[in-house]
Amino acid sequence: MMMARKQDGRTPTYNVSVVGLSGTEKEKGQCGIGKSCLCNRFVRPSADDFHLDHTSVLSTSDFGGRVVNNDHFLYWGEVARPLEECVECRIHVVEQTEFIDDQTFQPHRSTALQPYIKRAAATKLASAEKLMYFCTDQLGLEQDFEQKQMPDGKLPVDGFLLCVDVSRGMNRNFDEQLKFVSNLYNQLAKTKKPVVVVLTKCDEGVERYIRDAHAFALGKKNLQVVETSARSNVNVELAFGTLVQLVDKSRGKAKIIPYFEALKQQSQQIAAAKDKYEWLVSRIVKSHHELWPNVSRKMQPAPEFQDYVYLEGTLKAKKLFLQHVQRLKQEHIERRRKAYLALLPQALDALVPDLDEIDRLSRSKAEKLLEAKPDFSKWFVVLEETPWDAGDRVDEVDSERIPFDLLETPAAEQLYEAHLEKLRNERKRAEMRRAFRENLESSPFVTPGKPWEEARSFIMNEDFYQWLEEPVYMDIYGKHQKQLIDKAKEDFQELLLEYSELFYELELDAKPSKEKMGVIQEVLGEEQRFKALHKLQAERDALVLKHIHFVYHPTKETCPSCSSCVDARVEQLLSTRFLRPHRNPLGDANVDRINLVILGKDGLARELANEIRALCTNDDKYVVEGKMYELALRPIEGNVRLPVNAFQTPTFQPHGCLCLYNSKESLSYVVESIEKSREVEGRLEGSVWGDGQGQGGVRMVECPSGHPRGQGSSHWSVVGQT
Repeated sequence: MMMARKQDGRTPTYNVSVVGLSGTEKEKGQCGIGKSCLCNRFVRPSADDFHLDHTSVLSTSDFGGRVVNNDHFLYWGEVARPLEECVECRIHVVEQTEFIDDQTFQPHRSTALQPYIKRAAATKLASAEKLMYFCTDQLGLEQDFEQKQMPDGKLPVDGFLLCVDVSRGMNRNFDEQLKFVSNLYNQLAKTKKPVVVVLTKCDEGVERYIRDAHAFALGKKNLQVVETSARSNVNVELAFGTLVQLVDKSRGKAKIIPYFEALKQQSQQIAAAKDKYEWLVSRIVKSHHELWPNVSRKMQPAPEFQDYVYLEGTLKAKKLFLQHVQRLKQEHIERRRKAYLALLPQALDALVPDLDEIDRLSRSKAEKLLEAKPDFSKWFVVLEETPWDAGDRVDEVDSERIPFDLLETPAAEQLYEAHLEKLRNERKRAEMRRAFRENLESSPFVTPGKPWEEARSFIMNEDFYQWLEEPVYMDIYGKHQKQLIDKAKEDFQELLLEYSELFYELELDAKPSKEKMGVIQEVLGEEQRFKALHKLQAERDALVLKHIHFVYHPTKETCPSCSSCVDARVEQLLSTRFLRPHRNPLGDANVDRINLVILGKDGLARELANEIRALCTNDDKYVVEGKMYELALRPIEGNVRLPVNAFQTPTFQPHGCLCLYNSKESLSYVVESIEKSREVEGRLEGSVWGDGQGQGGVRMVECPSGHPRGQGSSHWSVVGQT
């Protein structure tokens, strides 16, 4: 047997001849049976080196070139493949075919005149200076490709791959092909060389053809069948490996894998490689402006790139790159579109907030109206070329303003319709709010102090009830209730004034007994103005007590008219015409009056005021450094938001404030009271709080714990000033 084995440390070498149906179109149909693709995929398995088109129709010059070399076989070259125990072997591949003259469409004449069946079974091949074949483009341009000769010009064949095309070949009868294959096999069997039947084009295979091919092989002794697809690169290595193992009996028997199982494994390998490659692309390519030449150079060293290109080729790798770039561009466009669409409602609110202006306009007229608005250019930009997202202009348009042609898109139209609907709903809600208020004003069931939960049942069947939300109802109802209550209280105060004789017989301390209060309520009980406050009994009783207090202590502070009291109004008028300047008594010796607010909780303010008054003369005069001052004190211990506890009144303009505390609670009260006073009254003018020139101020005073209050001024100490 003419083969090199693993002897004396040399690399084993095997020579394989690939044979199958060949000849003119009449004999083999319009296409070959896949011998060349099988050899191509095995010798050069990288996807970029695989070619589907290998013609057997040649000109006389190409047939006579050094690649074909006037022979009806091709030398595909030598490849190295690993064997067991990390040992490599070399495999030489030749393909037996029949070249057709492109002029006569008959086989070219060569030195070997035997028919194809006998010629294909040759075990000794010779061709001086014959070059290795790559692809059809090489013919006539041999100088552009690697020129590697068939070793020694001779090649002893160790085994045969007998190819059978199981696809539906054009103008080819499978039964005739199988008859040809049977005759060819009989000729090969005479050589005593191993033969493996290779079913080609199984990716397009016909089930009956595959079944008949297996039946043919089953009838032969020890004839193994391998199902392959050179296009899908399935089981090609297995076909050649199986033959090598038959050639070298010392090696184990090959495990034949069915086509679909092998295809599944191959598909999984490609899918895994694709996932890794796409991950690599997504990690490297972050902008849709990236170009393939630059990116491919960056990815070249990465195994993820190399593996995928090996399996699927550069063109598919570039295609996935372009798809990724297109996705990035679409994502960029979508982000811009969403940003513009998010801005569009604001633009419509700013330019066309009036429903009457746009309610019955067509879309084209509405667009013209927008363009005519003075602030149109603040919100929109009109592009010379549209649409705004076409080509590279998506990166060049004004990024802050909305492209005007975006209004032509369905999403923008929906937003415009939503704007119209919003304006219509706002108008409808305004009408419903007005109807609700009118309903409240006219309803005899809504009385002062009636809770919303009770009033709701009277309006649930009205048309407006479903249009407004609960907080809106409650807000409107609350405001209406305040008006009702204020009016009812005012009317009740008038009622009390009308029945003044009820209050003349009370004691001077203005604290009526339960019996007297019962009499008052009995007398007033039949009055409608009294009944109007039946759900506000606490407020009604408070008004009675306040009125009693006013009767026996008639001052402007206790007057039911509050700020509208005539005494207060007179003082206000006088104060605006006869202003008496007040200066800081600590900074100007000419000041003869000091108005002080004393702020403290739980009696602190009153006690300090009493101690200060104890140091004064009978007429509240106080001597400081030999000068006499008139001292006016206003102790405050309650809620400063109430008029009775206000820091300043029309007749009392404080020059400063003494704040007292003896605990965290009383300190919190002081801080909160100062904040509330400033919220209510604002920044006091002139000498009240100070103007940055030493006029006015607040002094914090601490009352030490552990000492009884009201036992002398030594218990008070100044701790800070603001």
